[in-house]
Amino acid sequence: MSKSSLPESFDPDLRSPLLPLDPDDGGSKPEERLCMDDMLRKYCGEFGWWQMRHFVLTSMAWALEAFHTMVVIFADREPVWRCLDDGCSAGVIRSVCELEPGSWEWIGGPGSSTVAEFGLICSEKYKVGLVQALFFGGCMIGAGVFGHLSDSKLGRKGSLIVVCTLNAIFGCLTAVSPDYWTYALFRLLTGFSTGGVGLCAFVLATEPIGPTKRGIAGMSTFYFFSGGIAVLSGIAYFFRSWRALYIATSIPSILFLLFILPFVSESPRWCLIRGKIGRTMKTMHSIAKANGKTLPDSVFLALDDDTNETSEKSQTNDSKTEEESKEAITGSLLDVLRSPLTRIRLVLAVAINFFCSVVYYGLSLNVVNLGTNLYLNVFLNAVAEMPAFLLTAILIDKFGRKPLTIGTQWFSGVFCVVGGLLKVYGTWKTIRTVCSILGIFGMAGTYNLLFIYTVELFPTVVRNAALGSATQAAQLGAILAPLVVVLGERIPFLVFGVCGIAGGILAFFLPETLNRPLYDTMAGMAEGEGESESITA
Repeated sequence: MSKSSLPESFDPDLRSPLLPLDPDDGGSKPEERLCMDDMLRKYCGEFGWWQMRHFVLTSMAWALEAFHTMVVIFADREPVWRCLDDGCSAGVIRSVCELEPGSWEWIGGPGSSTVAEFGLICSEKYKVGLVQALFFGGCMIGAGVFGHLSDSKLGRKGSLIVVCTLNAIFGCLTAVSPDYWTYALFRLLTGFSTGGVGLCAFVLATEPIGPTKRGIAGMSTFYFFSGGIAVLSGIAYFFRSWRALYIATSIPSILFLLFILPFVSESPRWCLIRGKIGRTMKTMHSIAKANGKTLPDSVFLALDDDTNETSEKSQTNDSKTEEESKEAITGSLLDVLRSPLTRIRLVLAVAINFFCSVVYYGLSLNVVNLGTNLYLNVFLNAVAEMPAFLLTAILIDKFGRKPLTIGTQWFSGVFCVVGGLLKVYGTWKTIRTVCSILGIFGMAGTYNLLFIYTVELFPTVVRNAALGSATQAAQLGAILAPLVVVLGERIPFLVFGVCGIAGGILAFFLPETLNRPLYDTMAGMAEGEGESESITA
């Protein structure tokens, strides 16, 4: 019986041929519904020219985050001072707090830093740390807010546009602050917008990449952050006034908005879960074409919880509009907490990110205070982190996320404990410095590894919300790190060691995500992880 002779009341699936029709006989290929990872692997390419260009352009935002985060190293530094009268001897007097007003002056003038202009010395010195705490506090709030918005209404690219715009505005306004408290307010607001830059850029850059290439690509994003710190040291060298420096570090955000972001595509995964099927398929065809591959018209995307369902007739219509697409799927942090599977993962990710941040920022504060040239010192510290990024990027797909997360934290923790047990004078002091550097080396690898690990632990519908929570925990660790540093010579090392070892222990309870699908929905993850557990059993 031919297809045309079947009654119209028959179900379309029952009228479909059991075997594929030969295209030469006038038939068409059967529709194939794939989740995004499978489509990338089979038809589009996991990391071709399209993904490379998109990854590099998007990851440039990390350099902007480095500018706005680390600019205080130079803007809030305490300048060198000199005596003005014969009764003042800079070789004997170690602090200007011991001198009478008017008997000394700042070299470079009061405009060289906020410390000089706003008088943040002696009893007012705590205000320097307060500004830093307010900035990271703003980052905590911003990470949560933009983590939610990028999962819901704004999307990844839309959120990145907003945070970069706010960074440019608040950065320039900081430069014209008339007093300390106005300055502190604008640093808080800058932190609020900066908190969303890294997480939005990271997810946007890595979501279009296939599962076997996502790990090494995600680990490479931190080169842009460290590179931004290195470039910042050069910018600060030429712009010695703190006001000019804030303008100089805000202009790149404007340039990024005007000349980079227009060439960046919205995440196809976000479009898919928002029901923008037509827009998603257009992006997937662009990926395939740019990578020199062909995506057949009979292949369609589906969420990971409905890839076995029969596609609707409207999907075969090339003129299908986004208004006809399926209903958007949304999620929030509450959805993460409701599910026992994701709730446990979130608690562990938050705790590990907190411990990692305490160690990373705490050790960084110890290393930069070496009494050498500030500009060269910041540059060298930024470059010193890159070997850790390279090593973890090479090993992540060989050993997996979980073993590497445990190993790098324990590597850092052990050297911190050793540094805390050593004496604080003579040759032992040099050895303690080496322990500190090795501690930073290990934790820098962990810090960048945690981003790709956290991304893979949660489905697309709540991914940025979960990553935002982990980022908030990291910002809290950054706030507390300076408070640990002032506890003395040995105690900070011991605290950092305990944090590193504790973080490694917590990582034991996380699942391995190497070569696992990047799930789209909560239901898809629950079903997929259930199948994985049954296979393992």
